[in-house]
Parts: sequence; C-alpha cells; structure tokens
Amino acid sequence: MNIIIMGAPGSGKGTQAAMICKAHDIPHVSTGDLLRKNIADGTELGKKAKAYMDAGQFVPDELVIALLKARIAESDCKKGFLLDGFPRNAAQAEVLDGIVKIDVALYLETDLDALADRVASRRVCPKCGYSTSAAAAPDGKCKECGETLIIRDDDKREVVENRLKVYAEKTAPLVDYYKAKGVLKTVNGMNAIDKVNADIEAILK
Repeated sequence: MNIIIMGAPGSGKGTQAAMICKAHDIPHVSTGDLLRKNIADGTELGKKAKAYMDAGQFVPDELVIALLKARIAESDCKKGFLLDGFPRNAAQAEVLDGIVKIDVALYLETDLDALADRVASRRVCPKCGYSTSAAAAPDGKCKECGETLIIRDDDKREVVENRLKVYAEKTAPLVDYYKAKGVLKTVNGMNAIDKVNADIEAILK
C-alpha cells in the first residue's frame, strides 16, 4: 500500500508516520531525509541538490522527484511505502501520479489556533532532545537529564503562526486534489496519539 501523510507542523505527523510504518512493515520515505542522505553519500543527485542548498536556493522539483523515483524503485518499497513531505502542492501531486499510484492520502486535520498553542508551549532539552510541554515541566528542567529546557526558535508563537498560515495556504489545494481522486482520508489530529492511530488503522484495514 502506497500512503501519503499530510498534516500541519505540530500535528503529530512524524509520530503517526513511525507507528504506521512499524505496524505495516513499510519504509518511511521523507524527502528531507532523502536529500540529507544523498548529500552525505555524495551521490550525483546529492551533489546537485547540495549546490542549490549551499547557494540558499530551493532544490528544484525535478531534482526532488528524481531522488524520490530512485528511492521508491528500491526493493524495500515493493510492498508499499509511506511518503512524508511530498507532494507539497497539486502540481507536484500530478507529477507523482505519473510515477506511482497512491492508494491512500491521510490528512491529519487540526485546529490551527489550538495547534499554535500546542507547538508554542513545547519545551525541548538542548542536551538530550527530550520534549515536553511547559505545563508538564513547571520547574523548566528536563526530566531525563536535569538540563534547563529551551524554546526552539521555530517553536516561538509568531514563527509558528506564520508556518501554519503558509501551510494552510499551500495544503488546501492538495487536500482538494486527493479528495477529487477519491483517496483522501481525513483523521482528527487533535485527538490523543493512540486514538489518532486507531482511526488511521481502521482506515488502512
């Protein structure tokens, strides 16, 4: 089964992606990870991508698609994969349809105001990476190692609100695209992690 997962920053998309891949024994294909791996491995496509990134430019669609095409042709993707981070718009979705059939497009629907509150209250340990909410750590200390927790720059309220606004503008046409294709499945991403996962599994079965 070939799955796409979509959701706003902070919607729990990464957590759900990991749970789905483990349950169905399929690879998690993240375009961000794919770019980083190809750059680290020094592949031809990776070298081209690095040149754009070093110049502070976006990696062109055709290059990302070439990386993606090579990845889903690998043997571990034969029985399916979960695609995360691509497509980002309807034009990319059309190109993807020309390469591979998407069986399910999962959309974690969220209340953007509540999501902004959730993300802006996130606190992270700079030492061990532990993440929690401000309410769950009133002393501001990491429960794992005792280090003082911090707010990441991209978790600051104004940054979060801007990211969510951009996401909503770009994703709305993509949601409509997969709805028209008849493969869109919407899940309430504001529920507890286990409930969201149970709803997803009910869809995938």
